[in-house]
Amino acid sequence: MSTLAVDAIVDSSNGNTATINGATPTAYNTMGKNRIINGAMEIDQRNAGASVTIVSNPTYTVDRWRFDISVGSKLSAQQSSVAPVGFSNSMLITSLSAYTPSAGDQFVFNQLIEGFNTSDLNWGTANAKTVTLSFWVRSSLTGTFGGSIRNNTVNRSYVFSYTINSANTWEQKTITIAGDTTGTWETTNSTGVRLSFSLGSGSSTGNTAGSWYTANYRSVTGETQLVGTSGATFYITGVQLEVGSVATEFERRPYGTELMLCQRYYQQKAGFVVTTSSIYQAIHFPVAMRSPPTIGSVTFDNGTGATFTVNATYGYLSCYQTANHSAPATVTSFPLNAEL
Repeated sequence: MSTLAVDAIVDSSNGNTATINGATPTAYNTMGKNRIINGAMEIDQRNAGASVTIVSNPTYTVDRWRFDISVGSKLSAQQSSVAPVGFSNSMLITSLSAYTPSAGDQFVFNQLIEGFNTSDLNWGTANAKTVTLSFWVRSSLTGTFGGSIRNNTVNRSYVFSYTINSANTWEQKTITIAGDTTGTWETTNSTGVRLSFSLGSGSSTGNTAGSWYTANYRSVTGETQLVGTSGATFYITGVQLEVGSVATEFERRPYGTELMLCQRYYQQKAGFVVTTSSIYQAIHFPVAMRSPPTIGSVTFDNGTGATFTVNATYGYLSCYQTANHSAPATVTSFPLNAEL
């Protein structure tokens, strides 16, 4: 094997760094470039691939992806093994009825990106960086679909659109977005950027694509409404949001790394109940969670129904069982939630 050692690689005019496969290598597109976590839909701690009917707001499905809806039981979502070449998984969303959204309705799925992961975008300043969104999509419906990028207080929004040309065919989409030079964009552990894809939005929740607005818009006016066709399907994977005006190849992180990134926001634990009145359990966190977590519905191998009060820190968690439960029993599901 040969080794090439040089001080710099420049283009033919001795100017900028030469491009490689159409992209110019920078600190942003060589490692850690993708601000989306679980963009390939590989991690599904909550449901292990099972279908979930979206009945409440918000509902989390595959890790880091959440649904915000106006009316329940119109959509289901699950991890799927149907995927384009180079990917193993996607998220499948299915319309469960033919519903016509009212003016203020929304049916969107989002990823809320932590401010620590977007602070370098400098949005809200004159130095705001341009970003490019890319993803693979497949639907039983064709036409114009849309979504938006919004800030934490949802008073700044950029509306984007894309076209699905052929039914039931994987297509890659690329959208370049000029950074917002105004508005307030969080830079700590709250929501820095909210990326939303619409599956049906009312007339008052959309606007023309390609612009920033001082409003809470979720999609483009006149979009194709997935919720409007019973049985319609929508798959998505390979979601990437990166700095720059060129969509580069999807960043593939090791599975263990992707899992740990997801565990900052949600973890599933197990335990053991020794008495019918109380337990104390120290839990090792593989990563520091975004904030002190809350406990979701606890499941036991001999039943359900216990209630816990929680004292949580970043390093350990102690629990007191306030409602009696038969013992001994194994805690088969002990969810810790620190989602945005």
